[in-house]
Amino acid sequence: MDKAYQRPTARARDLRLNATLAEQKLWAQLSARKIAGVRFNRQVPIGPFICDFVARSLKLVIEVDGGQHDVARAKDERRTAYLAAQGYRVIRFWNNDVLERLDGGVLEIERVIAAYPVVTGPPLTPPACGRGIK
Repeated sequence: MDKAYQRPTARARDLRLNATLAEQKLWAQLSARKIAGVRFNRQVPIGPFICDFVARSLKLVIEVDGGQHDVARAKDERRTAYLAAQGYRVIRFWNNDVLERLDGGVLEIERVIAAYPVVTGPPLTPPACGRGIK
């Protein structure tokens, strides 16, 4: 196998283990369903991309961008267009915004989540046995 190729899950695992400080701080707010009871996962492969945080139930992607993204705007626009074509909504924050104004970012995420239609049906909590009925 080509050494340059990594399976997306292996690359995602590496990104989780080497998260930026901004990603770590935002994850502390998103983990364990702390925002509106919504479950987020970190470093999720979607097609050819690995997204920083994803709420699959809402098809919501949250990206935390460093300075390199300022010069790679066209690449980010193609990425966002691909994710939108897959039905995902993407919101982006700059690293410095997360580090300096985390509460504002959390409020924005709450606002976006609140704008999603209310879904009726079974509760979002996992069943008591943890795997569903067999």
